[in-house]
Amino acid sequence: MPDKPLSFSATCALLILMAEDREMSNPELKEKYGVTITGKERTTLNEGKFVASRRTGRSFSHVLTDKGWHHASELARDGISAPGTGFAAAAVKALVGNLQRHIARSENSLAEIFGREEDLSPATTEAPVDRPSVSEAAAAPIAIVETPAAKEPEPASDDIETMIRKAYAQLADKPNAWVSLTRLRPLLGGAPRDEVDAVLRHMIGLPDVRLVPWENQKTLTHADRDAAVVIGDQPKHRIRIGA
Repeated sequence: MPDKPLSFSATCALLILMAEDREMSNPELKEKYGVTITGKERTTLNEGKFVASRRTGRSFSHVLTDKGWHHASELARDGISAPGTGFAAAAVKALVGNLQRHIARSENSLAEIFGREEDLSPATTEAPVDRPSVSEAAAAPIAIVETPAAKEPEPASDDIETMIRKAYAQLADKPNAWVSLTRLRPLLGGAPRDEVDAVLRHMIGLPDVRLVPWENQKTLTHADRDAAVVIGDQPKHRIRIGA
């Protein structure tokens, strides 16, 4: 069943959350923009799964979902059709409608344009390891066990994350560069596809990792589509790691 068209006010609420690229509470929205996402707008955005809202204290906080980002990219591509009047509405329509010129020229996605760099922290490639003291190591009995030769085990998920980070560092030509999964996957040593995807879905929740779709879907090759990892209901084609 197709989604009901969003009203102009609901569309503007969605665009505010896109531009902020973070969860915002109604008091924050009121202080910064003079509006809150309540009533019909919140109900429409929640029921359409464009925005996820949760109660925080006596108010609500809101964040854009993957579907909300996808709809925002459609607005940038096709323009805002919801009726709105006055210069403010016209300015919003003009700005959003002409974002596509920048996207096409720079080949950046909305997530890249509005991403919050201050939320990223340097990547950590290895966790600290507790090592025994010299005296403990000397006192420990030495066991020699002969085992038959076995085939090399599949890499553990921690090893896969390390391989992803090393492959990214090898491919990134500058700090904060976006690297396509098409180029990254061949450097993962034959790790199983499902395990790599599981690790990528875990990594997107880390503060130093971003995975985004390629906005200009027409330029994607079959290899690009095949290399994507689906998170939520959206294929992600590019990764960025680190500050």
